[in-house]
Order: sequence, then structure tokens, then C-alpha cells
Amino acid sequence: MKISILQMPAVLGRPADNIDTLRRMAYTAMDKRPDVLLMPELWDLGFYPTPIADFADKNGERIRKELSDLAAKYQVNIVGGSCAISIGKNIYNTSFVFDRNGSLISSYRKTHLFSPAGEDKDFTAGTNFPTFVLDGVKCATVICYDIRFPELVRQLALKDISVLFVPAAWPAGRLMHWDTLLRARAIENQIFVCAANGIGKSTDDFLMGGHSSIIDPWGEILAQASSDHKDGEIIHANLKLAIRDQIRESLPIYDDRRPELYK
Repeated sequence: MKISILQMPAVLGRPADNIDTLRRMAYTAMDKRPDVLLMPELWDLGFYPTPIADFADKNGERIRKELSDLAAKYQVNIVGGSCAISIGKNIYNTSFVFDRNGSLISSYRKTHLFSPAGEDKDFTAGTNFPTFVLDGVKCATVICYDIRFPELVRQLALKDISVLFVPAAWPAGRLMHWDTLLRARAIENQIFVCAANGIGKSTDDFLMGGHSSIIDPWGEILAQASSDHKDGEIIHANLKLAIRDQIRESLPIYDDRRPELYK
């Protein structure tokens, strides 16, 4: 499975400009003929304009059409980062997934909201963590802060996913945490982790750190973007999916678990 990650810069509160950036970067990425495109968290708005209710996409109509059209145009699977979606009075940080035909096959609402920045005041937390299948490969998505909660990722791993996608808007000041947590989630769950971070300043006091990464189940970094390319960067890697099964045979952690002790 070939993955291309779009490490996108975003202009705060200007979705039309950010959609143009997505189209441009997707066009460039398709030179590598990827099977999956992945974008960062809140790529359409930046992280994030307030009040968010004034900017959220009603029922996800604009974003779903854009991503569906893009997937169908290039015949590529899209894990659409995340966007602020309003459903009635609630706003969810939502990740949509589209198959090569442009059909919506999954959506995930961020379950852990970053309370130190007041995210829990602006968004409603999701309550479900679905899996989905891309080209026969079982996958799942979590969003940014979610990776600090190993319980969530382990529950997805127990559903037998091979690939975890992580769109994020992770700050430059905590890049060491980002790099460490991504590798830990890959190693401890014996899965591939594909993580797209934003880049550049979203607000005057918030600098996103880049370092989008593709990591194998050994914790080896297959591809990683820099923290310097403020105009955006694209990274690519080919996931050799058989490695996951080989690792699980040599280190059978799932057989050796003792769930009766963990309750």
C-alpha cells in the first residue's frame, strides 16, 4: 500500500485558499501513484479560527463534495485529515474517508478534546471509533491528542487493524512527544502509523511542527517530513504489509496478553 502524506500549510479561516492548496498538493502527489492520500487536522480552516461555529462546514457538505470529487478524479483513497463539521448545534472535529470511486466509507469524530486549549468548549467529543477497509486492508483513524491515549489505539489494534492514520495539528514545541508517541503506538500495537501534521503558523502564537511521519510496526521511520518547509511538503512510503504478520509471529504479544488483569 503506497501512502502519500500532504503536510499542508493552512491560512486561518480561509477554506477556499486551503482547498486550493489541497488541490495543488494532491495533483503533485499523484506523480507517485499513491493508493492513499492523507491530510492534517483542520486543514481547511487552520487550527483554529474562533468562534468556530462561524466557520464550521454545515453537515460537512462542502468538504464531503470536495474530497469525494478529488478521490474520484484521481481514483485514489482519501483519508481526509479532519475538518470542523456542524451537525445541529454541535460541532465535531471529523475525519472523512473516501474510496477510489469517491464514496464515503467511514467518518470518525475526535474522541479526546484538548482541554488545555479549550477544545472541549468549542467541539463536541465523538463516542465511536470505527474501522474501515481500503483495498482490502483494515485501517482506522484517530486525531492528534488521541494518540496520548494508548487505550484507544489498543482497542483499534484488537480489532485487527494494520494501518492507523493520524491527522494532527501538533505544536512545534512538543515535537519530541509527537515523534515518541507515534513510534510507541506503532511498536506496542505492531501496526503501521501514518501521521500528517500541519506546518507553519496558524495563529500568532501557535506554530505547527511538521514532522509528518510514516512508521512501520518495528518503529522504523519509513518517511518523515521536516519542520522547516513552511510552504508544505509531501512524503511517500510503500507499506510492506506482510511485515506486520512476521513481527506478530516473532513477538506474539497478543497471545501473551492477560486481559483479566487489566480490568
